[in-house]
Amino acid sequence: MIFEILTIFPGMFSSPLEESIVGKARDRGMIEVRVHNVRDFAVDRHQMTDDRPFGGGEGMVMKPEPIVSALRAISDKGPAPRTVLLTPQGRLFNQEIAREMSRLRRLVLICGRYEGVDERVAEYFTDDQISIGDYVLMGGELAAMVVVEAVARLLPGVLGNEGSAVADSFSEPVLEHPQYTRPQDFEGMGVPGVLLSGNHESIRRWRRGQALLRTSIRRPDLFARLSLSADDISLLEASRESKK
Repeated sequence: MIFEILTIFPGMFSSPLEESIVGKARDRGMIEVRVHNVRDFAVDRHQMTDDRPFGGGEGMVMKPEPIVSALRAISDKGPAPRTVLLTPQGRLFNQEIAREMSRLRRLVLICGRYEGVDERVAEYFTDDQISIGDYVLMGGELAAMVVVEAVARLLPGVLGNEGSAVADSFSEPVLEHPQYTRPQDFEGMGVPGVLLSGNHESIRRWRRGQALLRTSIRRPDLFARLSLSADDISLLEASRESKK
């Protein structure tokens, strides 16, 4: 099986992927791990991979161009891949998903950073979004290591004992709203107009409604714990209508 990892910190993977069972599996040719530096695909001389979020807010958002360019550069370098974004917004990683991934021939893992990845990458260029837990890391690199190890150990021959794998048995709980950054138009895909309006109250309400909708769809277990106000219900319904 081939793992392709897209990151802006490739050095983080050197030691973990050379040690223990994963390192031995690589040495024996049971798995191949390719780590790609997203900065190598940046379009400017400073190799910028992030920019300020449209609509304002704290932090930076990873730009779409370098990530998509990296994905395209590796697209024909092996079997057809399944592309996964590692993000707190994704479905919760578990053993069932690890087994599902272990049946693949090639898996691409995109490591998010900062406030996240431009939503157009997530929506148009990935097959899945995965979170390893309801907590916040500085980036997706450690999550990628978790996924690689959890999946690799399920592959035939990786564990010394073939029976081992078989025997293994937030303040407010709301996911974050979609994030967008420059460019405003990316390959014909735009940004929601409200984020360009400069109206901070409208932006706040749109983000709240989108966050509630996303939580209700992706994490109904979290959504069930919410106590929604009348305004929340109104924003949620408006967000649902906008998706129709």
